[in-house]
Amino acid sequence: MLPDLDSLRCFVEAAAYLNFRAAAHRVALSPGAFSTRLRQLEEQLGVVLFERTTRMVVLTVAGERLLPQARTVLAEAGRCGAVARGDGSATPFELVLGTRWELGMSWLVPSLGRLRETRPERTLHVQFGDSVDLLSRVQRVQVDAMISSARLAGPGVEYATLHPEEYLFVGPPGVRLHGPQDADAHTLIDAHPDLPLFRYLLDAGPPGQVWRFGRTEFLAAIGAIRVRVLDGAGVAVLPRYFVDEDLRAGRLVRLLPRATLQSDAFRLVWRTGHPREAELRRLAEELAEIPLR
Repeated sequence: MLPDLDSLRCFVEAAAYLNFRAAAHRVALSPGAFSTRLRQLEEQLGVVLFERTTRMVVLTVAGERLLPQARTVLAEAGRCGAVARGDGSATPFELVLGTRWELGMSWLVPSLGRLRETRPERTLHVQFGDSVDLLSRVQRVQVDAMISSARLAGPGVEYATLHPEEYLFVGPPGVRLHGPQDADAHTLIDAHPDLPLFRYLLDAGPPGQVWRFGRTEFLAAIGAIRVRVLDGAGVAVLPRYFVDEDLRAGRLVRLLPRATLQSDAFRLVWRTGHPREAELRRLAEELAEIPLR
């Protein structure tokens, strides 16, 4: 028996959300009917597609193999009407993008309307997470692509550069910090113990230079780091686009203004061999034209 398209769509939505109740709502089915669809699909294919526990749902290896093919089948089915009519109209399709919360809310989500106007046949969905989690979802094709400035290494992924990302060393007004000799009077706020943000300053300085802060505080998100610095809790290295308004308003000041920190870039990252690679590259070109904010 051939799997029906509705069951394949249920499978694709379940793989995207990894939450059967949310995915069922997406396709306008009751949770019970949705689970029945998935169970029937597994029986038809003779494989288990999801590992289910009381706490989580994850794709099995068979599910990961099926997901790209299921998306391709649904996309090709969507073309049937245009092919039959011969009208050359664009085929509707969907892409799921992952990014961190701050970048998503300040830049990507406000850009969805503009992107929709450019390609009305394309629907973009957004998921949030940290870089490690999102990269895992990209590799499992649970999201089509991620937007991140994280440095990625190893085979299996492709990327297109979107925007350069500059970093600044900032603190609250009145802070006195002119170099490593003043560090012990201050608290450094960073994302985690590897100091991924402060390293943009540290790696740009003289070899062997040592900064010994009085305290170090770790927060997982740049939004949380910014709030703590605005509260006067410490100093931090943050992306320029994220603090430009605070600097203009005088809520933050730039420390070591003559220092040039290392820079990075935002990238659109997807799994090698993605069936919609051409569309992802076109999306990257569009995103590169939208200024960061």
